[in-house]
Amino acid sequence: MNQLIVDTPRSIDHLPLPRTRRAPAPGRRCIAVGLIGPGRVGRVLLEQIRDARERLAQELGLEIVLRGTAASQVMYIDDGDHFAGARRQGPFATQLDAFAEHVRGDGKAHALLIDCTASSQVVDHYAAWLRSGIHIVTPNKHAGSGPMGRWADIGAAQAQGARFRQEATVGAGLPILHTMRDLLDTGDQLLAVDGMFSGTLAWLCNRFVRGTRFSELVREAHALGYTEPDPRDDLSGMDVARKLVILAREAGWRLSLEHVDVQSLIPAELTQATPAQFLQQLEALDAPMSELLERAHAEGKVLRYVASLRKEGRATVALQAMSTSHAFAHTQLTDNVVQFRTERYKENPLQVQGPGAGPEVTAGGIFADILRIAESLQATSAA
Repeated sequence: MNQLIVDTPRSIDHLPLPRTRRAPAPGRRCIAVGLIGPGRVGRVLLEQIRDARERLAQELGLEIVLRGTAASQVMYIDDGDHFAGARRQGPFATQLDAFAEHVRGDGKAHALLIDCTASSQVVDHYAAWLRSGIHIVTPNKHAGSGPMGRWADIGAAQAQGARFRQEATVGAGLPILHTMRDLLDTGDQLLAVDGMFSGTLAWLCNRFVRGTRFSELVREAHALGYTEPDPRDDLSGMDVARKLVILAREAGWRLSLEHVDVQSLIPAELTQATPAQFLQQLEALDAPMSELLERAHAEGKVLRYVASLRKEGRATVALQAMSTSHAFAHTQLTDNVVQFRTERYKENPLQVQGPGAGPEVTAGGIFADILRIAESLQATSAA
């Protein structure tokens, strides 16, 4: 197995040799950023940027300034760089296009918007922002998995130079999309993709063994914050299906959600319940899940929730019984894992594996996208 396992930074910090530094681009570059959706991931991202600012300025000649934050109802704007103690103004009623114009400012700095929401309505603005020269980085899955027409508009809007990156939509901070782009950009041909793309379902499958009740595990995962507020958002499989669609479209394949065969783990009688009612009636999951577990155990296999994509267009998301010798049987906790089978890696697929959930790793994936965009930008005249 050709395998790339992504671990925490501690795995390289202990090495005695210094890391190789990228050569700074000629001149200094400034990126003015605006954050839409200052929730848990957004707050951690700002902390990561703040802690890295001095190093980025010294090593890469890159300055990142924060011009404001916008939530669903209110927004705050800064009269300079918030990180440098600029005066914050607001709250104002959120007006996304006005916020974008403020971040763009006089055009002397490169403008970039970070969308940390899960809002399809925010995505509706992407194409116009890109056409106006504003770069976009996001973990919002509605862009890459929403209506095909809107996705095509986002792609066409980049022809004028602004860039769109969405690495954190699949695998949080894991370099899944980046790895696939490298394969395709160097002339390889994608044949198939198989992956576990839900940290929540990975955790549930890893913990679900004989003698445990699936309902108790769901309640525990909910209490730990591993699930969405309504666990059905995870158990339905739709979140995994969106990630599979994003992968397909990034590979240039025309795939929409309605083309994905999705196996939901939610009993039919609970689909219309309120979130509170669903949590009260979780025991309805126990009998069908226990039956599947016993069947897998009798075959010497384990249960894993797997997404699969084939070049001929077949896309499935389902709970599968897998041999204990399969790589997916050896994931840990909330690990995400993906296997790329290509012309180069036909017999021995390339694998990326590591933690696929959590604000720190997700923010790290967003930050990496910002830096990838920064590498290609020209020097600016002022901050």
